[in-house]
Amino acid sequence: MSATGPLFDKLLVANRGEIACRIIRTCRRLGIRTVAVYSDADARAQHVLQADEAWPIGGPRPQDSYLRGDAIIAVALRVGATAIHPGYGFLSENADFADAVAAAGLVFVGPSGESMRRMGSKAGAKDLMAAHGVPVVPGYTGEEQAGARLKAEADRIGYPLMVKAAHGGGGKGMRIVNASDEFAAALESCQREARNAFGRDRVLLERYVATPRHIEFQVFADAAGQTIHLGERECSAQRRYQKVIEESPSPFLDATRRAAMGAAAVAAARAIGYRNAGTVEFIVGPAGDFYFMEINTRLQVEHPVTELVTGQDLVEWQLRVAAGEALPLAQDALVQRGHAIEVRLYAEDPDRGFLPGSGRLGRLVLPTPSAQVRIDSGVVEGDIVTIFYDPMIAKLIVWDVDRTAALARMRDALADCDIVGPKSNVDFLERLLRHPRVVDGTIDTGFLDRHLDQVLPPPEAPSPLRLAAAATACLLDEEASTRRAARASSDPHSPWAFADGWRLGHAGVRLLRLGWQDQDLALRAHGAAGGYRIEHVPGKGGPAAIKTADVADGAVAPDASGRDWLTAKIDGEALRFRCRVDARRVLVHDGERRLVLARLPAFETGDAQAAGRGDRITAPMPGRVVLLRVAVGDSVAEGQELGVMEAMKMELSLKSPRAGTVAEMRAAAGDFVEADALLVRLQ
Repeated sequence: MSATGPLFDKLLVANRGEIACRIIRTCRRLGIRTVAVYSDADARAQHVLQADEAWPIGGPRPQDSYLRGDAIIAVALRVGATAIHPGYGFLSENADFADAVAAAGLVFVGPSGESMRRMGSKAGAKDLMAAHGVPVVPGYTGEEQAGARLKAEADRIGYPLMVKAAHGGGGKGMRIVNASDEFAAALESCQREARNAFGRDRVLLERYVATPRHIEFQVFADAAGQTIHLGERECSAQRRYQKVIEESPSPFLDATRRAAMGAAAVAAARAIGYRNAGTVEFIVGPAGDFYFMEINTRLQVEHPVTELVTGQDLVEWQLRVAAGEALPLAQDALVQRGHAIEVRLYAEDPDRGFLPGSGRLGRLVLPTPSAQVRIDSGVVEGDIVTIFYDPMIAKLIVWDVDRTAALARMRDALADCDIVGPKSNVDFLERLLRHPRVVDGTIDTGFLDRHLDQVLPPPEAPSPLRLAAAATACLLDEEASTRRAARASSDPHSPWAFADGWRLGHAGVRLLRLGWQDQDLALRAHGAAGGYRIEHVPGKGGPAAIKTADVADGAVAPDASGRDWLTAKIDGEALRFRCRVDARRVLVHDGERRLVLARLPAFETGDAQAAGRGDRITAPMPGRVVLLRVAVGDSVAEGQELGVMEAMKMELSLKSPRAGTVAEMRAAAGDFVEADALLVRLQ
């Protein structure tokens, strides 16, 4: 679909991160000038750099910037913008903001405030849907909230049931009750959480559907009342009510169920006089029974999967409808083909309860975009994931001819990812995409909360094959680095310029130290040029995962897309690994699992190096300062531990290189630092 001219002269994007960049991308194609707004924390963010102009709106906290509707509208009026796109999150579902935009004479790219208010109360929304023939979960949505009345209604509905905050969201204010004698305590807990989170403690009761699926339909409506859906998205892979994998079409629906749910979604949108993009979410039982859950009155995070299977740009649809145009296509003109899957790459630590992370992205390698691989991101290598906002790094979306092929393509795309800096969920996603319940399409919304241990098993020591591959990659990298240095020297043909360990009077031997988790593994290597015998050094710590390995024909070479591949015969078996090596780490990926090891100085053993020389204690590699044991003015002894860093799942002991007095502290516990950053200085 091509534009015949700009729909708006200038549009302000009232958001940040990947969704702001994604909106800007469509506007640029349509010839619409864009205005970004930014907080103090986002002054150099990608959405600021990509927009035609950008304006500050306040401090780093959302309430001081991206939630300040008055400041955003003031910028729009100042710069002559004619429309505001809210993206998702922040003010996107704020009815008062939508009304204020309209009152200022600007176009809000989304539904009216009135439509949002109709969906603001879960109880009122359920009643409205039921009145328009949309299936709803049996329950109680009444105004009377006395404990005795609620208990009587719960007994009437039957158990298990769910108590839900009527004005809640995001998984807060929800309790499952399995028996009548559990109801009073669950009700009190739910009401208390609802008061704290939303300021109102009204609840509704509904039958609890065991092992449900979450399937949602993308709907669109124009000003003339034409309303259609663009198919469904399956979002059943969830953790604590947060979506982890989204795909379209659903592997569960057949043509009959799809038609019935699509019709119900359209009826739901019409019931509230909806306009623009929205998502009707359903809970689906194992037998295919489905019930209305809610309408999200905005663009969804997972909208790209719908775009890939329909070939439509939903942001362009939003802009055209907001400009008063009719829907670009009628229902019977929409064609879906193939299968699309989306995952979200987050700066979070799955091994620590998915604790959100922050810090500088020292390395950010993502798959090369193509017709079958799409990257939506708001950061690039070198950017900082801040503590103030959602720690999403990128959305990775793939398309292929069917679900089996799409799953394979997603696994391949994840294998291409490499993130250094804050911890990420890449390894977790790789495991999840291979779980049988995901592969066969039978996962339900509670599966991960019940069986997270199946996707996050205890860490296993590196297998001998993968460890030998990592060592081979390091040895080849050493040799290549030495050859490059020799070519730049005054004597490029000197025999001393080869990193093969050869010396007069004895065979070549090289020592390697590789760090994995909190363990330090020492290896001894004989040979050169891709042919090695690799041995574990007894008594030098670390898992003895490899006694000896014979490597032949080892080589690293790029493919057509620039990815490096290690090929080698290890103990006679021909193997191929994705490979990335630098001075501080090595990554090898065998197609199913990744192994990342730290490269440590060869002649230092035991605790991590006392990072520094003379008066300076520096960070040995990028990581997080866990703790510092000294302060300015403290006297320290040689070898005394001054602090601890965490890098690549290893704890590194920071030791004093000499006795002295602490003159300066350049870091604090919790800081993320780059390699060689000064941490402590002695007098």
